[in-house]
Amino acid sequence: MNKTVFEKITEVIYTYASVILFVLVFAVFSMLSDKFLDLKNIINILQQSSSIGIVAIGMTFVLLVAGIDLSVGSIMFICATIAAKMLQLGLPIWASVIMILAAGLLVGWVNGYVSYKFKIMAFIVTLGMLYICRGLGLMITNTREIKLPEAFLKIGFSSVAGIPVPVLLFAVVILISYFVLKFTTFGRQVYAVGNDPDGAKKAGIPVRRILIGVYVISGFAAALGGLVAIAQLGTVAPKFGDQREFIAVAAAVLGGTSLFGGRGNIFPGTVLGTILILMIENGLVIINADPYIYPIISGGVIFLAVFIDSVRNKQLEKLGKRKIRTARQS
Repeated sequence: MNKTVFEKITEVIYTYASVILFVLVFAVFSMLSDKFLDLKNIINILQQSSSIGIVAIGMTFVLLVAGIDLSVGSIMFICATIAAKMLQLGLPIWASVIMILAAGLLVGWVNGYVSYKFKIMAFIVTLGMLYICRGLGLMITNTREIKLPEAFLKIGFSSVAGIPVPVLLFAVVILISYFVLKFTTFGRQVYAVGNDPDGAKKAGIPVRRILIGVYVISGFAAALGGLVAIAQLGTVAPKFGDQREFIAVAAAVLGGTSLFGGRGNIFPGTVLGTILILMIENGLVIINADPYIYPIISGGVIFLAVFIDSVRNKQLEKLGKRKIRTARQS
């Protein structure tokens, strides 16, 4: 096999690693259990994917500018507790929904503004926000579970034309996010900032607006994802949203989004990565795997996602350098 063909095959493997993994996992669970292929189970996987998928889409915007948002799980929790308390006070559902989304936008803006204004690593800022939001949520609930009214649960259990509302909301977020990144100036600027922030600034791109904007999007997505999740669960527990940030990062990276910024997409990328993770969890339940191995599998998926991204980034970088040298020689 000559070098050029090998390089092309290697590039294809790293580019479509998530698709290859998805097909392999789907094939394995399909062979292990007939129940896995049942239509109800497929719909169940999509419903389970909807909440974390929305959060992962918001995380994708942040990762595209080489940032990270560790606070999304806690944003889900604080927004859910605010909604639960408002519903307990008798406020209408629409008002609670608006408050959830507004709180997510606010926390996202604070993350982005503090990180950019004071030149603090996003890792540190969002880690601090993780503890702040989690602490506030626990204080509001007194570390007790809060049950939600039946009317609110219609968001999680209603269907339109046979399609569950959570799946429809997930689809709407996918379409809007895909359009924004693919066809708008903001989307092109996100990629430009992720590839070279200094170069983007020299080119007149509003880097400050972009860097703050992606965290606002992430905060909004976390709030919406939290809303979808509690509407399906029916309660807000003290552990709600715990460690969801790691699953969101893993889903985006498994889908091909780089931790180094500038590369990735919503569809099929992040969407496929999200469904892949939830498909693994679902498959383990169906085959009656030992529950104690679930965290090990989840940790392995996250490790695999980071490993693939690291190797893929180095490999594509080498291939890129070779192409530049070849172009110069010719």
